[in-house]
Order: sequence, then C-alpha cells, then structure tokens
Amino acid sequence: MNSPATDASGVAIGKGTASAPGAFDADLAKAGANVTSRWGMAFFLAKRYPLGGVGLAVVLGFFLVAALAPYITWHDPLSTNPAISLSKPSLDHPMGADFMGRDLFSRVVYGARTSLVVAFGATFLGVLLGVFIGLASGFMGGTVDLVVQRFIDMLQALPTLILAMAMAAALGPSLTNTMIAIAIPKLPSIARVIRANTLSLREMPFVEAARAMGMSEMRIAIRHVLPNTLAPLIVLATAGLGSAILVEASLSFLGLGVPEPHPSWGRMLSESAAEYARTAPWLVIFPGLAITLAVFGTNLLGDALRDILDPRQRTSN
Repeated sequence: MNSPATDASGVAIGKGTASAPGAFDADLAKAGANVTSRWGMAFFLAKRYPLGGVGLAVVLGFFLVAALAPYITWHDPLSTNPAISLSKPSLDHPMGADFMGRDLFSRVVYGARTSLVVAFGATFLGVLLGVFIGLASGFMGGTVDLVVQRFIDMLQALPTLILAMAMAAALGPSLTNTMIAIAIPKLPSIARVIRANTLSLREMPFVEAARAMGMSEMRIAIRHVLPNTLAPLIVLATAGLGSAILVEASLSFLGLGVPEPHPSWGRMLSESAAEYARTAPWLVIFPGLAITLAVFGTNLLGDALRDILDPRQRTSN
C-alpha cells in the first residue's frame, strides 16, 4: 500500500489541504476575498458580525417605522376619545389607549420620529462642535490647548444627565433646545478623542510634507488630519445615539424634554408610570420596550463598527 507523500518537514500532503489550488481559492473565498459588490460586502460583514447585523436591522426598522408612520397607523396620535380611555389592547388599538383616550400604537410609532430626530440632531451637533474643539485644541496646542482642556474638564466633571437637565432647564422645553441640551454633554468625550488622534497625527511625515509644500495650517488640519480621525468618530457617533435616545426619554420623563403636542416615549412613561403602572400596564410596557430596543440596537451597531473600523479591536471568528 502506497504511503502518502510528505513534504520536507514530514507533513503529509493529501487531498483537501491548502496547498492545492482549489483549496487555496476556497480559503480565500471563505475569508471574504471574493467580495466584489457592496451587497456582498454587507452580507460578509453581517455574517462575520451577527450582533452588528441585528443592531443594524433594529435601527433600520425604527427608521422605516418613523418614515412610514402615516401609512402604518390609522388613528391620530393627538386625537382624544374619552369613550376608550384606558382600553386594553385590541384589534383596533393594538397597544390599547391611554387615560385621555389616545391610541397608544400611533403615539409609540410617531414617538419614534421624535426620538430619532432628537437623537440624530443632538449627535450631529455634538460631533460637529466636538470635532471643531478637539481639532483646534490638538493642532494648535499651547495656550489654546490649555484653555480648551480646562473647559472640557469642567463639562466632564458633571454627569451627563445632570448637565443635560441643567441645560434643558435653562433653555426651556422645545425640540431644538432638547437637542442642544443633549449635545453639550457629548462634547468632552468627542473632543478628547479627536484631540488625542490629532496630537499623534500632526507629527506624521505626511503633515510635515504638507507644511513643506506651503499649505496653511487650517488646510492641513481639515484636508489631512481630520479624515484620519473619521474611524473613531463614526464609532463614537453611532454609540452615542443610544445614550441620546435614553437622555431624551429621561428629560421628557422629568418634563424638561420635548413638549406637547410631540409624542415622546419618555413623556408617555411620565404620564402613566405613577398612576397606571398596575391598572393599565400596557401604558408603561410598550413605550419602555421601544426605548429598550432602540438603545439596544444602536449599542450593538456601535460595537460592531468599532470592531470593523479599529483593527486592534477585531475579534477572530
């Protein structure tokens, strides 16, 4: 009987090993090397990071619900009907009705619009201001860096919710003011991350080469330094969406967030938790479940983006 062929190190070479051209191509395909389209890349990333795919599906689901709100609801979220006050979930009212006879399903669906608008608006504003402050602090250095960092230390000394409450109380309850109140507490973390990346990037050879070519400092910062900070910035922004939704719900629960007539998940809990948690638990369960799913989905998506964009954080699958 013939013995299997061996290589110089004595390892047997047989069918199905990586030395065969077909097996090598199969290994490359398995690793995702044959991905040539965006849909293929999306499928590969979803397969490699399944929890991130779940988070993306949840976030996209809330986007669809918010965009199609007028088409998937059949009751006005603001109209009242005392005849159905505190009615249980039914076919006509899948989530029941609140104490004023308003359809809870319509209010939860339209509340997704409010929460997403506030979360994305506050995150965008916080990122915009944080990038500007962190880039200026890290690139200019000296006295500017010293003053900016002491200001950041003052903001970071206060808990996020306490600072947001103080800002909301000072500005007054409105949709725009709620975005500003949530955006300000986001400045310290974003500015510090951008500053740390800028400090390491400004000494790189390509920055020195740009200076030697006569580029202005502002052009170097915007064109060469800023694009290299986008990876951690995307991760921070995505992970911050969940906290923004949670802070908005907390402010609305305390009466400092989005005012009426805008439906808000936090305000729904504030109106129902104290008096109707036992007699009409659906008034608390469904808005609370919406908040939980939204925060859960954004956190999963943020963790997956961190693994994808930062090679040091990638897990071996």
